[in-house]
Parts: sequence; C-alpha cells; structure tokens
Amino acid sequence: MPTRRMTMDLTMPATLTTDTPALVADLPLLRLLHLVSPSLPIGSFTYSQGIEWAVEAGWIQSADDLASWLDNLLHTGMMFLDLPILQRLYQAVEQEDRAALQHWIDYLNASRETGELWQEEKNRGRALTDLLIALEIPLAARWKPVLARNQAAAFAVAAVHWHIPLPQAAYGYVWSWLENLVLAAVKIIPLGQTQGQKILHRMAPQLPGIVTAGLRVSDEAIGASSPALAIASSRHETQYTRLFRS
Repeated sequence: MPTRRMTMDLTMPATLTTDTPALVADLPLLRLLHLVSPSLPIGSFTYSQGIEWAVEAGWIQSADDLASWLDNLLHTGMMFLDLPILQRLYQAVEQEDRAALQHWIDYLNASRETGELWQEEKNRGRALTDLLIALEIPLAARWKPVLARNQAAAFAVAAVHWHIPLPQAAYGYVWSWLENLVLAAVKIIPLGQTQGQKILHRMAPQLPGIVTAGLRVSDEAIGASSPALAIASSRHETQYTRLFRS
C-alpha cells in the first residue's frame, strides 16, 4: 500500500493589526513596559540620587540599609510630591492645558532640593522629550520647550498619548525609580544581583499603598522634604571620586 505522508501546516497566522481586540486591550501595557524599561535612552542608569555619597559616608552599608533608605523616600517624596504632581501633569496633558502643565513643572522643579537633583530632572526631561519626538508623538514636538524641563511631564505626555491609565502609569513611574536606584546601589555598595532582586521583591508589596495614597493627596498637601537625601546629594556634588552624575 502507498505510504501516506503526514504534513504540517506551517502557514503563518493572520497578521495582527491595531484593530485586533486583544492588541487594542494589551497595547497600553506594552507601551508602559517600553516607557519604564531600563534600556530607555534617557540616562537613568547614570544617577544614584545621593546614594553614592551615602555609601561613602557609611550611611548605607548593607541591603537592609538600602531598603530603609528607599522606604523612607517612598513614604515622603514619592507619596507626597512626585505622584500627586504626576497625576496633575497627566490631567493637564489630557486637557491640553499648557498653563497647568507649566505650573506643576515649576512646582516639581522648585521642590528638587539640590542642583544635582534639579539638573537630573532637566536632563532626563530633555532626553525623554527628544525620544518622544522621534517616536512621533505630536504633543512632544509642540510643547518641547516646556516638556524638556521635566522628566515627569514628558512621562505624562507619553502615558496619555499611549492610553495608559493613570494608576498604571503611576505604578510604572514608581517602579522605574525604584529599580534604577536599586541597580545603582548594587554597583556602589556593592551588592550581588540576587540581593538587589530580593530588595525589589521585598518592597513591591508596598507600592499599591504608596500609589493609592499618592493619587489622593490634595493640592494643599503636596510637598515633602528629605533632609538626608538633600545632604547626600549636595555632598555628592563635590565628592572626590564618583561613578554617577548625581
């Protein structure tokens, strides 16, 4: 009897388009992952926000010290300053209210307590704005002089344009900040990569509460002071040797 050959259908599936329901639902999540990726070319990996000097001064010597440092910043600056202002920047972009956007950019920049922290905000804002222009986000080009002064504002423009809901955008913003500082500390202290991942794993359960509280802060309650961060950042400006820009 003739032998029957079994064949496999190697035909490629139909091409997904932006009209495909699954892609429409999931694309904002993919855009958020893109926006908070450590590989995003905005220079995040070059900043330690004072951690480099805090390590030299003996303030941060272990994984527990680092976790305590980051926990304090999450419950002060992130909860009462960055997240509430990110919310207002997001809303200003939604309404294309340039005056409101400018107001909150000025507020956040004025709240950066050292020249290094202010310069970081400006440098990363300019880099992110240029990237968004390259990715053909129209509002980034139209508002470039304003957005280039503040990273959070450019982040808000990308989130609104890509239809990333505000709570998810806030989670991404906090996670990106936390991950970048842990990666910096892994190099400075130094810690093993596994210890760094343990810190992220340990701190992740706190983020829902931080984000929820931060998005509920009223205008009158916006503001935070972190004296240890201010001291570490200002001393880092004249640190004898350093790996990071701040």
